Amino acid sequence: KSELNTVACCVFFLQVLNEKKLQEVDSLWKEFETPEKANKIVKLKHFEKFQDTTEALAASTALVEGKLSKNLKKILKKIVAKDAHEQLAVADAKLGGVIKEKLNLSCIHSPMVTELMRGIRSQIEGLITGLPSREMAAMCLGLAHSLSRYKLKFSPDKVDTMIIQAISLLDDLDKELNNYIMRCREWYGWHFPELGKIITDNLTYCKCVRKVGDRSNFASSDVSDILPEEIEEDVKAAAEISMGTEVSEEDINNIIHLCDQVIEISEYRTQLYDYLKNRMMAIAPNLTVMVGELVGARLIAHAGSLLNLAKHPASTVQLLGAEKALFRALKTKRDTPKFGLIYHASLVGQSNTKNKGKISRMLAAKTALTIRYDALGENTSAEMGAENRLKVETRLRLLEERGIRRISGTGKALAKTDKYQNKSEIKVFDPSGDSTLPVVSKKRKIQEVDEQDTEVAVKAKKFKAEMK
Repeated sequence: KSELNTVACCVFFLQVLNEKKLQEVDSLWKEFETPEKANKIVKLKHFEKFQDTTEALAASTALVEGKLSKNLKKILKKIVAKDAHEQLAVADAKLGGVIKEKLNLSCIHSPMVTELMRGIRSQIEGLITGLPSREMAAMCLGLAHSLSRYKLKFSPDKVDTMIIQAISLLDDLDKELNNYIMRCREWYGWHFPELGKIITDNLTYCKCVRKVGDRSNFASSDVSDILPEEIEEDVKAAAEISMGTEVSEEDINNIIHLCDQVIEISEYRTQLYDYLKNRMMAIAPNLTVMVGELVGARLIAHAGSLLNLAKHPASTVQLLGAEKALFRALKTKRDTPKFGLIYHASLVGQSNTKNKGKISRMLAAKTALTIRYDALGENTSAEMGAENRLKVETRLRLLEERGIRRISGTGKALAKTDKYQNKSEIKVFDPSGDSTLPVVSKKRKIQEVDEQDTEVAVKAKKFKAEMK
């Protein structure tokens, strides 16, 4: 048997000398405790040196992806020509399948091979002579850095790690902003409680407090650049009759510092949202068109990457984010949830409560297609996402119109109503209950009617005979 191995500087093949000891997988590590023992198990059969780091990187990336590089293919053809009857031990089953398919070379992959590869790596310096350990370590480190750099630079526009970090930071900023704004309103509310009811927008509230400070300054301050004229007049009128407590200048300064923090974080949040929108349109344009940049980014972050999200079926995409509710429903044998993160998509929000489940199911199916197109397709246009969104919108319109028709009663089967009958609530006395005589039916029997008819016919014939 031969083993295929790659190091930073070379490709080399080792031949197994004692195959009987390979059968003992659990104790195979003992045969590689020292270089002397390792040389009794395997020996160097072929050695091929890389010309430079670029060639080594190309060979390493091909092996990682389970592909055959050109140099490796040439070397394997030489080995097939010499020792076609031998088996080739490979650590990657996918690579072994490619070698067997293209070169018709018998490959083997088993736990024994994995243990053997581990032993060879531990004694690599003793098996390959002429390579100092320092140079070997430097070359391995250089190749590792090059391989990592290659993976990062594989597609700069497709780096979805930036999206995951950006959406996580955006959620954190929203939480911090809510806490800061709540604290600012409560803090300044002790001094000017009426201002919170007049100004509802949080950012405008903080800008107004930062510019004016003490409520007594509202009468002489001009806040027309922040507030409309009507609201400005209401604020100045409320400041004159406010029931808030007096605070020191130091307290006002601290409140103003807090307002500065709120305004700065709000501006950075706007900037981060624009960055996230542009990044989503670059990485997943069709997904962005279908569900929006925020929902799309949360789906990617929840799955870990765009490629992982593309591996999920539509049913999983529909329920991403609702795992706890799903397993709770399965455990308690209740109705399972109909949507997860996709509930926040605009199309689901437009539909009424009765149609949300149908729309979320259809939207998840179309979204799964767009995700795979973005992750695995070469085209970067958003035409497919626009077409699928139009289909979902058409379906939503049909469902909504069907509901309106049902309510209005214009449908044939649904428009039928019961005939109106006026039932009087006044009860009338029935005199039939007073008589004790048996009731004779007013309807005559069929036999009596026939007898009367025959008598009438006989009398008519007699009358005609007398007339003649």
